[in-house]
Amino acid sequence: MIKPKFSLFEEYNEYPVREMEQRSTLFYTEMKRRRTVRHFSDRVVHHAIIENCLRTAGTAPSGANIQPWSFVVVTDRAVKRQIRENAEKGEREFYSKNSTRKWVEELKPLGTDQHKPFLEIAPYLIVIFAQRYGILPDGRKRKHYYVTESVGIATGMLITAVHHAGLVSLTYTPSQMGFLNKILSRPPNEKPFLILVVGYPAEDTVVPMIQKKSLKDIATFI
Repeated sequence: MIKPKFSLFEEYNEYPVREMEQRSTLFYTEMKRRRTVRHFSDRVVHHAIIENCLRTAGTAPSGANIQPWSFVVVTDRAVKRQIRENAEKGEREFYSKNSTRKWVEELKPLGTDQHKPFLEIAPYLIVIFAQRYGILPDGRKRKHYYVTESVGIATGMLITAVHHAGLVSLTYTPSQMGFLNKILSRPPNEKPFLILVVGYPAEDTVVPMIQKKSLKDIATFI
């Protein structure tokens, strides 16, 4: 049996209670400003900013510390066009089906439809893949634990880092995502999770008027 190794936990900083309250309030106030946008500028975003946001995502907790995620950062215009063409093809089918009519109606107040120009306009598409299992050097499969939960947490931290850096994002899940493996040459053990569109908002960006649930509606204290 392999004996686990431990190191002294020196990274933790404890703050006075009042400072903790202030920090939590300031962070909440900042994150409350975060909005999902669908209108992006083509302004250049410095690569180092994206790298740091991805490093932040990579610090997320994961089942057995497997870290079952892969981030593919797309800036190439030709590849972005391929992604848009394939995504819109699937969306046209999705929006025309009677079986998805109710979902389409639910989306109308958010201003979304089968047209996805942001996939070409935004400077960065971060395609997130979930590693369903690992592959050992000898070719054997390695079980991964809590993959969806782990990748979801990392994605949330990535979105938070993007907003904290001063950029905006859009979480986009094409109705059919298998084409992403082919376009981006990803192995079969990786399943597309979502596309995070990242950049600056366009000058004429508008967002739907929505409300978030109150604390009493989302939390129960026992």
